[in-house]
Order: sequence, then structure tokens, then C-alpha cells
Amino acid sequence: IVTSTPYPALPRVALLAAGLACASPPAAAEVAMTPEEFEAYSTGKTIYFRRQGQPYGAEQYLPGRRTIWTFLGGQCIGGFWYAEGGNICFVYEDDPESQCWAFLVTEDGHAARPVSGLPLDDLEVIGETREPLACDGPAIGA
Repeated sequence: IVTSTPYPALPRVALLAAGLACASPPAAAEVAMTPEEFEAYSTGKTIYFRRQGQPYGAEQYLPGRRTIWTFLGGQCIGGFWYAEGGNICFVYEDDPESQCWAFLVTEDGHAARPVSGLPLDDLEVIGETREPLACDGPAIGA
């Protein structure tokens, strides 16, 4: 006895693949914070970041849009931030060139993405505290 199915084998595979594709969860939602939202979120905090799964650095956000940045195990560097076109731009004492970022609210928390950067370049927030950075020596934050 030969039984016939309404769909040959190849279309069944294609239908299964299409069904799985439709069942995949949507891409992670990301919403850029406005400069006002970023200021309210960050002021008074020290925020710790990782990049590509590895600890990267921390930044203390002071009143008046002043900041103190340190790479993991590095020296503290003073700076400030300003809003430009919806992005958050930083200028530090050791580099007059501004660095602009989009600060994002993600499914997993918060992240910062360099302007014209890719998700691979994101700095993911891995911790927040109200404690100041511990900076060595007579420099900032000591």
C-alpha cells in the first residue's frame, strides 16, 4: 500500500524552517536614552562597564555633568559630558577630542554604543554604586 501525503518531503522541510523562523524571538529591544534621561540616571553614580564580556572600566558621574573615568586598573581622568544631537559626548583632560555615545536601555539593562559603532563595540553596564571611584595618589578623587 502506498500512502500519499499532501506535501512532498522538501516542502515539509521548508515549512518547518519557515515555522521555526517565525517562532524565533524578536531581536533585543534597545531604546536610546535622551540626554535628560541619561543625566537623571547617571548623576551621583559610579557605573562599571564591560566590553565583549571582559571588565573594562568605570565612570563616576558628578553634578554639573562632570565625570571621572578609569580603565580597569588605570589612572583616574577628569572630564565632562555634553549633549549633541541626542548623543552623549565626553571630553577628558588627556584628550581634547570628544567621544560621542548613544546610551541605551536594553533587555538586559543599560549599555553605551559609540556613535557609528556596532553592538560588538558596546560597553555594557555591569554594576552601579553611589560610592566614589577609588583613585590613587594626589590625582582626582583621592
